[in-house]
Amino acid sequence: MNRKRCLFLCGMRKFPENLSAKLERRKQNNALRQLPLSSKGIDFASNDYLGLSKSKTIFYETHRYLIENNEIQNGATGSRLLSGNHKLYLETENFIAQFHKSESALIFNSGYDANVGFFSSLPQKGDLILYDELCHASIRDGIQLSNAKAYKFNHNDFEDLERLILRNQNSVIYIVTESVFSMDGDTPNLEELVRVSDKYNCYLVIDEAHALGVFGSTGEGLVQMLGLQELVFARIMTFGKGLGCHGAAILGSQELRDYLVNFSRSFIYTTGLSPHSVATILVAYQHLKNDSAPILKLRENIVFFNQQKNLLSLKPLFVRSKSAIQSAVIPGNERVKSIANQLQEKGFDVKAILSPTVPEGQERLRFCLHSFNSKEEISEVLRFLSTFVF
Repeated sequence: MNRKRCLFLCGMRKFPENLSAKLERRKQNNALRQLPLSSKGIDFASNDYLGLSKSKTIFYETHRYLIENNEIQNGATGSRLLSGNHKLYLETENFIAQFHKSESALIFNSGYDANVGFFSSLPQKGDLILYDELCHASIRDGIQLSNAKAYKFNHNDFEDLERLILRNQNSVIYIVTESVFSMDGDTPNLEELVRVSDKYNCYLVIDEAHALGVFGSTGEGLVQMLGLQELVFARIMTFGKGLGCHGAAILGSQELRDYLVNFSRSFIYTTGLSPHSVATILVAYQHLKNDSAPILKLRENIVFFNQQKNLLSLKPLFVRSKSAIQSAVIPGNERVKSIANQLQEKGFDVKAILSPTVPEGQERLRFCLHSFNSKEEISEVLRFLSTFVF
């Protein structure tokens, strides 16, 4: 049997040349993504802002809750519309809705699923989506699946947003932004955004993935901290960051929930989360409600980080941020990777964010702050950074 015939029968077709070329370009640009091994360094990279992913209290309370409620089941067994809608879902969604002062909450398997499911199903043909140019990839992917037209507005520029609204006033308009941007860590003026949205009768949608657990006295997020929840059409809460577990929820009216259950494909056509996953979400939310100490400690560390970067004359490098995400812009994939490697050699897990994840020339070190970082760790990592960049 000749080699070509053998390869065909064995399912070993040659990898497509056009795809190989794309990989090669990534290598040449020093931008090839690879899965890293888990780091042993001091954590300035993860989104586990409150350290809840490693909480033994939450781990054991989740186990106890499952045993006491006789939820001895490893999987959901099907989609929620078939066999997967176990009672823990309803209890957890009710708790989330009350916690966030929302009429309803609907749990999705991930933040990605929530955004894709929302934007692919809500805006209709003839509608218009106006989204901040720095919105997350999951929002953009959902928008691409929508039948609505979409335009981006300049980052946090509400004059540009208003210009686009005035050009399309005959459409149903959805305005989309994030309360904390994942790569910059900055926040929009939400009061002004609500004013613009209300003025033109638009539907405002805010992704709060990086605000949950960070803003508000109980980590309820920036929208609720500002008392704006009644003026926002939908909020997307993601649990893989400040809550330390997995999944997401869309908050809004009961009618919005009913619509998503009927038309959101990423909700309808997927196996539900396991009882253990949903119980972990519930217990983590209860922990947020009852223990504010990690939130207060995180807030102290954010203030301290900003003070230290000013003292070390590092402020010009950083995007202005009062969140747990602090980004130092260091242009060039090669240079930013080199500095990240030097910090890692000193024992600090700091990740470089490369183009094309961010635009070319906006490559950066992304420092994620946590309640468990010490002031000494913060001072030291910034001291090393100043040594390596100057």
